Amino acid sequence: MSDRRLGVSRRPWAASFVLGLSVFFGALGVVPPGAGARADDAPAGTATILNGVLPSVVNITVRKDESAATKTGAATAGAQPGPVIKAFVGSGFIIDPSGLIVTNYHVVQNAFLITVTLFDGTVLSGTTLGASRYADIALVKVTPSHPLVAARWGDSDKMQVGDQVFAAGNPFGLGVSVSAGIVSALNRDIQNSPYDDYIQTDAAINHGNSGGPLIDMRGHVIGVDSAIISPDPGSVGVGFALPSNNARFVVDRLRTYGWIHPSWLGLKVQAVTPELANAFGLKSDHGSVVSWIFPGSPAEKAGLMIGDIIQRLDKGEPSDDRALLRDIAQLPVGSHIRFRVDHAGQEQTLDMVTQEWPRNRWDENDAPLKVVQPKLSIPRNLGLTLGPITADERKTMGHQADMPGVVIKDILPNSDPIQQGLVAGDMILRVQDKPVGTPEEAAAAINAVRAEKRDYVAMLVLPKVRTVPGPRWYSLALTPDGN
Repeated sequence: MSDRRLGVSRRPWAASFVLGLSVFFGALGVVPPGAGARADDAPAGTATILNGVLPSVVNITVRKDESAATKTGAATAGAQPGPVIKAFVGSGFIIDPSGLIVTNYHVVQNAFLITVTLFDGTVLSGTTLGASRYADIALVKVTPSHPLVAARWGDSDKMQVGDQVFAAGNPFGLGVSVSAGIVSALNRDIQNSPYDDYIQTDAAINHGNSGGPLIDMRGHVIGVDSAIISPDPGSVGVGFALPSNNARFVVDRLRTYGWIHPSWLGLKVQAVTPELANAFGLKSDHGSVVSWIFPGSPAEKAGLMIGDIIQRLDKGEPSDDRALLRDIAQLPVGSHIRFRVDHAGQEQTLDMVTQEWPRNRWDENDAPLKVVQPKLSIPRNLGLTLGPITADERKTMGHQADMPGVVIKDILPNSDPIQQGLVAGDMILRVQDKPVGTPEEAAAAINAVRAEKRDYVAMLVLPKVRTVPGPRWYSLALTPDGN
C-alpha cells in the first residue's frame, strides 16, 4: 500500500518509509513468505488472554479499481482501457455482536467489494458505514447469522512504555496471527495528520495487519495497528497503532453522526520550538503558537490573534500542539472553554464557545469514501482467450499428462475473471461438472450454462501461483445474451 498523505507534509526521511499495512495481492495471489521459525511456548496465561479476544479478529479482503483513470480522473497515455482490478488484504476487529467491525480507512479506501472472513472461517460481504481519512479509521458492517464475539476496548491513556502488548491481524494474507512486544513509545508524530498520537511498538506488524487490534495483558484493545517505518516492506520492530481512546471517539462519532462532527474554533497552531521561542523572546518553548485565524471564527470573535502563544486550555496544559487540537476537536459542540495566552509578552485569558466544524471545510481534507463501481464487460467468452496445455506448461504447473484442461492465454483487462483474480497461465480443469480438454469444449460448456439462464458459471481452476496445493472453484458472471 502506498504512503497515506492526509493533507500534511511528511518528514523527508520518513516519506518513503512510513507505510500503510494493507497488502496488495494483485492478480497473482499471495507471494509465499519465507519459512517461519519455531516459536517458544507462550508464557502462562497468555493463551487464555488471547483466546478471549482472537475470535473478534477478522481478515478483510477488498478489490479496488487501480486504473489511471480512477486515480487521476483522466486516462494516462499508454494505459490499458477499462478498470484495472487488484486485490488487497487487511485486518479488523468486531466491536458489536451484530457485525460492526473497525478497520483502517486505507484498507477500504476506493474498495468496491469488501469480503470479511471471520475467525471460524465464515465468509461474509461487508459494507462501509463510515470512515475518516484523518483518523485512518473505518467502520465495516457484516450481517452474520448469529451474534459475533466482540472485542472490549481498553484505556490507552493507562499504557506506559514497557507494557507488554500483542498485535493481531492478517499479515501477508496468511490468516489471523499474533506477535508479542512492548510499548516502545507514546504520542508519536509520524505526520499522518495534524492530530497524530500513535503508540509505537516493537511487536511485529507487517503488511496485512492494517486495522488489526493492539491488545494489552487484559485482552483489551488499546490500539488499532496502522503503520510501520521500515527501509523495506517487512517489519523492523517500529510499528504504530492509533490509541484506543482516540479510535473509540472516532467510532462513536461515526456511528452517531456519520462523520467525526468535531468542535471548531477556527485557528491553526504549531509547536513552539526552541528556535521560535528565541525569536519571540519567550522564556521557554512551552505552548502552541497561533499561525492563522479564520475570519468570523470563534477564535477571532474572542480576540485571539496570530502570534499569540496558547499556554493553557481550561485548567489543563496540552502536551503539544497536536494534543491541543485533539482536545478542541473532541469537545461537544457548544462547549465554553477558556484559553490562557501570551500576547506580546502579556498574559491574557480568553473565553470561547466551540462551533461545529464547517462540514464542507472538514470534507476538503477528510472527505467521505467515494467508491465508483467499475463497469465490467462480460463478453460471450467471458473475456478469456483459451488454448491447449503444452507439455512445458504441464511440467511447470505439475499437471498430470492424462488430466484434461485448458490454459488461459489472455484476459481482457475489464472483464469479470480479472475481478475474480484469474490471470494468464491459470488452467481451467472443469466447467461446472464437466472436464474440459480443449478450448472448444470449454466454450460449449459455458454456453450450456448460459442456455439454462443462470447468472454464474462455475470453473475449477488450477492457479498459476498457489498459496495452498491444488485447484479451487471460481464463479464467473454471465450475461443472458452473452454480449
